[in-house]
Amino acid sequence: MATRAYVFIETEVGKTKDVVSALRKLEGMKSVDLVTGPYDIIAVMEGKTSDTIGKLRLRKRYKSRL
Repeated sequence: MATRAYVFIETEVGKTKDVVSALRKLEGMKSVDLVTGPYDIIAVMEGKTSDTIGKLRLRKRYKSRL
């Protein structure tokens, strides 16, 4: 069974569409939704284990910044 992570994201004003577009291209990303409230985006990542998700998140975080 896969492990799922829900990621709550705040973006800079005017950058939300760019962030959504970039997130949707990532391996392991199951959904990316715009929301209202304190966060701008809720993304759902899926991997074999929580360690897999953590490594994917960190690798993408430092590889390219939005």
